[in-house]
Amino acid sequence: MSTKSNFKRDEITTGNRAFSMSRTTLETAFYGNNVRKVTDLKEAYEMAKNTTGTIVTDMPVYEPEKIGLPKGANILLFNDGETVGRFAGARVILGEKGVVEADVAKVLREAVYNTRYKKMLHTQAYIGLDEDFIIKANLLVPETYENTLYNWLLNFQYITKEYDKMYARSREIGDEPDIYIVSDPDFRHPKYPDGLAYFDPEHNCACLLGLRYFGEHKKGTLTLAWSIANRNGYASCHGGLKRAVRKDGHKHVIGVFGLSGSGKSTLTHAKHDGKYDVTVLHDDAYIISSENGSTVALEPSYFDKTQDYPLSSPDNKFLITVQNCGATRDADGKLVLVTEDIRNGNGRAIKSKLWAANRVDKMEEPINTIIWLMKDHTLPPVVKIKDSTLASVMGACLATKRSSAEKLAEGVDANALVFEPYANPFRTYALEQDFNKFKALFKDRGVDCYIVNTGFFLDKKIPKEVTIGILESIIDETAKPVPFHKFKGMEYMEVKGFEPDFKDNKYIDLVKGSIQNRINYVESLEDFKGGRDKLPKEAMDALLELLK
Repeated sequence: MSTKSNFKRDEITTGNRAFSMSRTTLETAFYGNNVRKVTDLKEAYEMAKNTTGTIVTDMPVYEPEKIGLPKGANILLFNDGETVGRFAGARVILGEKGVVEADVAKVLREAVYNTRYKKMLHTQAYIGLDEDFIIKANLLVPETYENTLYNWLLNFQYITKEYDKMYARSREIGDEPDIYIVSDPDFRHPKYPDGLAYFDPEHNCACLLGLRYFGEHKKGTLTLAWSIANRNGYASCHGGLKRAVRKDGHKHVIGVFGLSGSGKSTLTHAKHDGKYDVTVLHDDAYIISSENGSTVALEPSYFDKTQDYPLSSPDNKFLITVQNCGATRDADGKLVLVTEDIRNGNGRAIKSKLWAANRVDKMEEPINTIIWLMKDHTLPPVVKIKDSTLASVMGACLATKRSSAEKLAEGVDANALVFEPYANPFRTYALEQDFNKFKALFKDRGVDCYIVNTGFFLDKKIPKEVTIGILESIIDETAKPVPFHKFKGMEYMEVKGFEPDFKDNKYIDLVKGSIQNRINYVESLEDFKGGRDKLPKEAMDALLELLK
């Protein structure tokens, strides 16, 4: 399915969702005589390479011609200032309680008016890499932000004849118009001193003001794409997905859901020492068909942290661009990167699609297992959830900690345990829709559900080797779950060195406290955002059942 790019004249009217107040204000900005269209990736590379402030390293891009870049292309580094992460406080979503479109539209009109004093760049890309789901997106940025444009084209699918044909073959999704996003990182407004990320998800448009960080542009685009997918028969997923084929030919498709820093990329790309034939769909953004359980990747490349990759790491071979990292000259006088978050937290890079040798854009095989990656110190390394309602509500109460990928508001404790439903802070629609979609996967399609703790169990850190071993036991079907005390619908797998002591009443009280925190959270959703995210009664009942 695809979006609609153009409309007949009698369709250009009130009532057509492509012509709302916000949508029309933002789309109109793309047609000024100060706007230049740039969709060729090689041209975008040259523009980013030559823009003021870009650092052209002496590190070559691996096989650049295979990803649409010119022969001899080098890795580009571009750094932001104080802010090096996404800022949730900037997000304003039309449809949420207290958001008045007419008020925000005044800011949008002023921002668009101010673009007349600048030369603007318009580019296009596809989101979704299969005929089943491929939508067109447009981005407008000012000159001097060529690196933003270049990174956006690299992160999503730049325009090619092949993908143009795919888009043309794809079935049009009703009246869904293409995505339009206006970005001006330099625009400031007194009402939004830390920036504005405004979304009108029903009309597939957004405006990013005062926000330099590329992650705002990536996740802002995905916010709208996930919203479209949700309306059209898909579960929207912020996580990774892989297929592992055992030596006996058995195939297992696993989806892992978690925020940045939870281990989703590590688990998605784990090679398992050659035990399986591993195929990767993606490690950050994909969708699951509610109809048949198949999956489609939304992006070709990977926007990955550089924290765990020292300069000598072989994975750095696949870097294309880097953001918010340092630079230095090596012993040979070559200009190279300084990674590992030495300059600041949340250093980032776009890695080539070639990083995953066995990469596909769609998996026909239905998903078998969903794993909620959590950082809840009361839980052992792995817990199996047997009840479909409980499995879905546990996803809605996914416990984790904030990462360096986010800019936190003043006074927010970065170490506090928080709940992020389905690890997706970019959802713009009612939470119940995700709850029902995932519950159907567990109940109707027989998908297994696990919680994997990638943080601490009590005071003991769970190393990634243990977590990867857990993943392999699920694939090999060698794990033998046993009852998790008296908590109905929950089992756990015994992992040496991380055994829960059910005779310790203090430990049992800790687990009960963790469940109670989830009950309190679900209860709080009754009033949060005007009740938009309240869950059905069965969700609360499933949690209360655990404490009986």
